[in-house]
Amino acid sequence: MAKVIVTASLKEEVFKRFKGESEKIFLRMKSLENDPHKGKTLGNVAGIVVKELKHEKYRFYFITDGHVLKFGTDDELAGLLIKFVRMSEKKNQQKVIDEIKMILKSMGFDAL
Repeated sequence: MAKVIVTASLKEEVFKRFKGESEKIFLRMKSLENDPHKGKTLGNVAGIVVKELKHEKYRFYFITDGHVLKFGTDDELAGLLIKFVRMSEKKNQQKVIDEIKMILKSMGFDAL
């Protein structure tokens, strides 16, 4: 079973924007623990995969190890870390994806 982490700033933003519905959103995020292949792949930075989950007009972006996700055994998938980092509306989607990739590159990950 993979481990799902949500950044503190994203938690605050979800609680502020969705209020009572936030529990439903967090349960959907946690569902990746049992099915880490969910979500649409948006890009790759040095083996780190950027993916999204949709909820109405909002997108929730997460990063994970693409090699383990694609080729990993059940034991490796059990140790997989999935980290939700940002959210956006559809209209800001590309800007946020580019920002996530830029941050990963600035942390020392080079684009492949």
